[in-house]
Amino acid sequence: MNKLESLKVIADAAAACTSCELHKTRIKSVFSRGNPDSKIVFVGEAPGADENEQGLPFVGRAGKLLDAMIGAMGFNRDDIYVCNICKCRPPDNRKPLPDEMSACKPFLTQQLDIVQPKVIVALGATAVEGLLGPGLGITKRRGNWGIYNGIKVMPTFHPSYLLRNPSAKDIVKLDLQAVLSYLKE
Repeated sequence: MNKLESLKVIADAAAACTSCELHKTRIKSVFSRGNPDSKIVFVGEAPGADENEQGLPFVGRAGKLLDAMIGAMGFNRDDIYVCNICKCRPPDNRKPLPDEMSACKPFLTQQLDIVQPKVIVALGATAVEGLLGPGLGITKRRGNWGIYNGIKVMPTFHPSYLLRNPSAKDIVKLDLQAVLSYLKE
């Protein structure tokens, strides 16, 4: 089975999942978008309203900014693999609860095992917590490498944070430049 077929099996399982309460309010599970052969995977928190409707991650305003960030790195949005910690939208866009993140963790782990990226960019505090565990907040963790299952992780601010705090874009550029430098090694 090739990567796309393997990921489809996992996506179908995620779409049928009832392991936590989030399945009760989902319209569509949100599994991923992009190239499963990418050396970079961007991991976000959970779907928002637009994502829940369309079944794709990062399609709203934050998604447009993420696409611009990807473009600034020299890639097309479809060149990069993008997914979330949680595959279903939490009510009112609240942060996913620990049991909800735990319920989705096997899907994320399987995705990353199949994609086998060289680096993960963790977008925001929830993604960082889901990948690296609880600890320091995103402000202290961002820009400092971590490891998830042998894969280097670069924590950085979520695009939705950047929409509210545009001055932080320069900091994120530094994080993404570090990712590009690592890929060139």
